[in-house]
Amino acid sequence: MTTDLVLDELWGRIAPLLPERPARRHRHPGRLPVPDRTALAGIVYVLRTGVAWRDVPSQSVGCSGVTAWRRLRDWTEAGVWPRLHAALLTELLDMDDCAIDGSHIRALKGGPMSGRRRWTAAAPVPSTM
Repeated sequence: MTTDLVLDELWGRIAPLLPERPARRHRHPGRLPVPDRTALAGIVYVLRTGVAWRDVPSQSVGCSGVTAWRRLRDWTEAGVWPRLHAALLTELLDMDDCAIDGSHIRALKGGPMSGRRRWTAAAPVPSTM
């Protein structure tokens, strides 16, 4: 199911942006870390289905929801998501074929006015004396 959630094209864009995993210790290496693609599949599963992290089915996704959440936290701290966003924007926006038009935006600091302005203040109150 990992390949269903994380397509090769998506993985090809994200993989270069991920930080290097630290080397395992030699004496007490602990468990083998879950592959990054599997952890990304867990993150995508939560985003698509909206389930809680604890409800991620580890048999079908390949990792627990807590593992996916920890990897999401690590990648967020490493700045992966802003870099991915910038990479996708530069890929999607070809600035050679774009035009920017700001004629419909109001000039905030003065600017030329068209026609006379209407007085919008309240009328003065008549004197009570």
